[in-house]
Amino acid sequence: MCTSVTFLSETGDNFLARTMDFAFELDGRPVVIPRHQHFNSSASTAGYDTKLAFVGAGRNLNGYVLVDGVNERGLSGAALYFSGEASYSDQIKDDHTNLASYEVLNWLLGNAESCNHAAELIQKLNVVNAPIKLMGKVIPLHWILSDRYGDCRVLEIRADGVHFLKNPVGVMTNSPEFEWHLKNLNNFTELQPNPHPDRDYNGYRITAFGPGSGALGMPGDYTSVSRFVRTAFMRQYTTSAPSKAAVNVLSHILNSVEIPKGVKLKENGGADYTQYRGYMDSSHLTYYMQPYDNQTIAKVTLTEELMTNQQPVEFPLAHEQTYDSLN
Repeated sequence: MCTSVTFLSETGDNFLARTMDFAFELDGRPVVIPRHQHFNSSASTAGYDTKLAFVGAGRNLNGYVLVDGVNERGLSGAALYFSGEASYSDQIKDDHTNLASYEVLNWLLGNAESCNHAAELIQKLNVVNAPIKLMGKVIPLHWILSDRYGDCRVLEIRADGVHFLKNPVGVMTNSPEFEWHLKNLNNFTELQPNPHPDRDYNGYRITAFGPGSGALGMPGDYTSVSRFVRTAFMRQYTTSAPSKAAVNVLSHILNSVEIPKGVKLKENGGADYTQYRGYMDSSHLTYYMQPYDNQTIAKVTLTEELMTNQQPVEFPLAHEQTYDSLN
C-alpha cells in the first residue's frame, strides 16, 4: 500500500514523490541503472533492453529491480500495489515486449522519454502472470508516470484491457481503479482550507472552534480511499515553493499519510508501514530517499559518469550518512 503525489514548483520544475508502504521488508536503496542495459525476464527468455539511464530505489535480485525513479529525460514513475484489480496475461505475445509486472517500471524508465512516448510503447507491452522469486507470487501493480513537462498518467492493466489514463489531480494510491478514486472526490466537495461560515439555528449562533473547520469530514484512516482524498486535498492547497524547497514541501504533504509501525495490521499479523519516502526531481534528474529508521535524506543525481558506467551503481544507506553524487 502506497501513496504518490506530484508537485510543480514556483520555478516550473516537476516532482513526483511516493511513500513505500509494505509489510514485507524490501530493503531498497538508491541505484543508478546506466544506459544500454539488458535485463533477464521472468516472463520470457528474450528478456528486455533499456536505452536510457535512470536512478531510483531498488534491489539486486539477480538483476536490479526498481520500484520508483527518474530517468535522464525527466520521466519519473512509481509502482504501487493494485490488489484485486490487476489482471495480466497467461501467455506471451509475439512482436510484444513480454514482462512480469515488477519489470514494467524498469522498462518504462529505461526507454520512454515522456508520458506521450510511454503511451506509444505501451501499445506493444504484454504483462504476463510471472511471479517474483523473492515473494513467490505474481505482484499486482499499477503505475504512475510524470514527466518534466508536468504531464501525469496512470497505467492500469485490468480484466477489460490496458488503461493509460490522464491524471488531473496528480495523486495515486491503491485499489480500487483510478477512475473510482476520481469519482469519489465528488463526495468531498465541502473540503476547503478556510473555515466554514457561522450558522444560525433559529436565533442560536454556532461558531467553529477555531480555524480548520473547512477540513471537517476529511477521512483520516489509512485505507487507500482515504489516503487518496487526503493527499488530493493537501496537494491542492499546500503553498507552492521554489524548487530548492520542493522536497521539503512534499515531505510535509506525505506526513499526512505516513504509516508508523504497528498502527496498520494485516490479518496475518504483519504490519504495513512506510519503509521509505522517495522524491524524484524531473528537471535536475535527482532522486531523494528518506528511510523510516533514519529520516536523513539520501540524494543521488544522474551524472554523465554514472549514466555511461558499464554496470549499475548502488548507494547503500548508511546510518546518519547522505550520498550526494554532485559533490
